[in-house]
Amino acid sequence: MPYNQNYFQKRTKPKGPRTNDRIRALEVQVISSDGKNLGSHAIRDAIEMAKNEGLDLIEISPNANPPVCKIIDIGKYKYDLQKKANKAKKKQKVINLKEIKLRPVTEIHDYNFKIKNAKRFLEKGDKVKFTVKFKGREMQHKHLGMELMNRIINDTASLGKVESEAKFEGKQISMIIQPI
Repeated sequence: MPYNQNYFQKRTKPKGPRTNDRIRALEVQVISSDGKNLGSHAIRDAIEMAKNEGLDLIEISPNANPPVCKIIDIGKYKYDLQKKANKAKKKQKVINLKEIKLRPVTEIHDYNFKIKNAKRFLEKGDKVKFTVKFKGREMQHKHLGMELMNRIINDTASLGKVESEAKFEGKQISMIIQPI
């Protein structure tokens, strides 16, 4: 027996708005292709009006009572929706979280280099998470870690503000600074 590939395919609902014969309502509010409100019509009459113009009847607002349908070309309608979605996507700003790891005994040159990178991240609009890790006996000098965090806050004050305060989590202190 031959293998029927279509048997195992998942059935999906058609995407997009309902058009023409797929509209379920008995009566619809019709808007013409030039934007004029034609009033309430039976679904068959509305579909006939759309076919006379060589266009489709598209359900714009299915939850209204009666549903609002517009006479336009389905291809043009989908194209316009896609253009709107792409425009909205372009306006979105993605904020990344960058992490900078330090030790309480970090030398001044390394510290300055890491602060320079943090300032660059903040200028780009990213959040920066500072982590100070303690090893062994350094745990007895937690005040050094807190002093380092205060120094970081002062050095980045012109570009960012503290989102979450410095707090201990096990053997490390962490703090997040967000751009102003």
